[in-house]
Amino acid sequence: MALLSDRIALVTGSTSGIGRGIARRFAALGAKVVVHGRDQAGASQTLEAIGGEGGEAAWFAADLADAAACSRLVAFSVERFGGLDILVNNAALTTRGDIEHVPLHIVDSLFAVNLRAPLLLIQAAVPHLKARGGGAIVNIGSVNAYIGEPKLCPYSVSKGGLMTLTKNTAAYLNRYRIRVNQINVGWTLTEGEDRVKQLEGKGERWLEDAERTRPLGRLLRPDDVANAVIYFASDDSALVTGAVMDLEQYPIGAPPNW
Repeated sequence: MALLSDRIALVTGSTSGIGRGIARRFAALGAKVVVHGRDQAGASQTLEAIGGEGGEAAWFAADLADAAACSRLVAFSVERFGGLDILVNNAALTTRGDIEHVPLHIVDSLFAVNLRAPLLLIQAAVPHLKARGGGAIVNIGSVNAYIGEPKLCPYSVSKGGLMTLTKNTAAYLNRYRIRVNQINVGWTLTEGEDRVKQLEGKGERWLEDAERTRPLGRLLRPDDVANAVIYFASDDSALVTGAVMDLEQYPIGAPPNW
């Protein structure tokens, strides 16, 4: 029997990048997956990839800045597949801004999607996870949660808040056998990261330059993140809750070894 057979999983922000990698791996391990995101073309690619590998998935488009959309997304998941066992809060905005110059509308949008939405999704998911006798929630954070780059001020603050949400909800939801854990992801190569580096004027060789700074010779890939998520989502971590894993090649706070 596959590791996630008979599990129903909702993965937010899964029309590309890390979320797509998680959704594909979940489906390959037997889960029925709800793909979420606003990009129809990206959603089609994720669904085609899952279907081509023999998996089962459905897509729901929702803007998580809309509070009501969070409960609609969970309701769709339950109606489509008959329940919910796993929630992965992956969707996030990464809009740049330092403390001196970031405008209020950027702060509000980042906090709404990166922090309020995970809280509301967890809240909406709890009754359905309880009905299944428990479940797993995995929040995708960032190593920026601890301090963060100055140009990522509100983003970093939102991910720090997500860590507190993870531990607070883990302390409460363990009474229902609902586990909540977080992965603070380091520098990861995705379509979005490539696009951002091009916009920042890093040039076409930015990846070569970046990989020379990594002790293990490459950036993280979505599959690396998916491996960690699978651990927290499956029975392999049956007694683990409230944990935060830093998925990075340098221990947080350690100086680079060069």
